[in-house]
Formats: sequence, structure tokens, C-alpha cells
Amino acid sequence: MIGDADIAGAAALLAEPARAKVLMALADGRALPASLLATEAGVSPQTVSSHLHKLLNGGLLEVERSGRHRYYKLAGPEVAQAVEAVARIAKPQPIRSLRQSTKAAALREARTCYDHLAGRLGVTLLEGLVRRDALERTDGGEGAERRPDDPLAQQLPDGPYVLGPVAADVFGDLGVDLSAQDSRRQLLRFCVDWSEQRHHLAGRLGEAVTTSLFHRGWLERRAYARAVALTPAGRQELGKLVELS
Repeated sequence: MIGDADIAGAAALLAEPARAKVLMALADGRALPASLLATEAGVSPQTVSSHLHKLLNGGLLEVERSGRHRYYKLAGPEVAQAVEAVARIAKPQPIRSLRQSTKAAALREARTCYDHLAGRLGVTLLEGLVRRDALERTDGGEGAERRPDDPLAQQLPDGPYVLGPVAADVFGDLGVDLSAQDSRRQLLRFCVDWSEQRHHLAGRLGEAVTTSLFHRGWLERRAYARAVALTPAGRQELGKLVELS
């Protein structure tokens, strides 16, 4: 027999500051070595090893082996969604240094949410796709605005968007062939962005667009964990395609 979900156990894993930093560092879907995670968490390699062991046993992480090396990653997108949800309801930490302030601003501006684009840039991209008729809202709403009953910082099971009349052309310009997408994962998913409180594109299409932006050199990772930024070429070319504000 299977009992109720052990919410307290999962919450306890999130409650330790160093473990929370490890999970935040992995929330973009990458697999990272313990040495880098120790740096992100601000603890010693021995301490982070203990935390990683607990997160693995708790089912929040998985490990990949490559030769003698071990790389850690989230057990799945649902873990990233949980981290994002907690981030939305948590009080912000006090900023005590310029580095902290810069990092917080960078994450609000643009970051990866597991495998898709989030933050102000992710929301602006979705709004641009609606303006270009690559996506259409089905509920009478405007742009990427959140519906009153949408849960914060979660993927939506029923996002109010469908592919628009010029979807194939616009997404093709972004390097995504809609006809070639793997059907094992839902094409259109949407999240309520925790920092913007509006929608951003997730699911298989969100992943494909984000992967293409990196591949084209329009998007690059920043020094702050999940933070990303448009390159000069990306700002120019993506701005042409979806009229970024």
C-alpha cells in the first residue's frame, strides 16, 4: 500500500540553505559536477557531497556518470517547478553586496526554467509571438497576461494559447520546424513566471525555441547560475522577428 505524499520530507530537503542553492543552480536542466555545485552553494566539497547524497536519496536529484566523473541534475521538470513555486512565495533574501544585487537582477531579466526561457525576456518573447500571430489566445486575454485563477509559479495544464495562422513561418524563422517535433512531449505548455507573474512559453516548443537561440548564438549563459542574456546579434535578430520591447 502507498500512503500520502511525504511533503514534509521533501520540504525538509529544500529547507537547508546550501541544498536550496544547489537546486536553484540545477533548475535550468543542466547536469553539473559536485565541485561547481560546492562553489554555487558556498560550501566545501565534503559538505556538498553530503547534501547531494541526501538530495539523491530524497528523489530530487539524479546522477550521470561519464568516465570517472559524476554530474548531478534534477530528477525531472517537476522538481524545477517546485523550486520555482517556493521561490515565488519566499521572502527575498536581503541584498548585502553588489554581486548579490547584480545576480538577482540578472535572474529577473532572463533565466532558464529547466529547459525553457523565463524572466522578463521569456514573457516578452511570448508577447511577441502573440503579436506576430504565431500564437493566439483563446480566452480573450491580451498578450502574456495571467488569468485571475492561474496558479503562480506553475505550469498550466490548460494554457490559453493555440498555434496561430503564421506559426510555421515565425517558428521556422526562429529555427524550429513544427512538423519535426517529437510527439512524446506536449507541444504547447505555459508557466506563470514567478518574477513577472505573467505567462512564458514552456513545453516542447519552449525547449526547442530556447535550444535554437543558444545554437544560433543569440542567447548566452551568464556567470550567475541560471541567468542568460541576449547577445548583440540576438537582440537585433530576435527583435526583428518578434518586436522585443
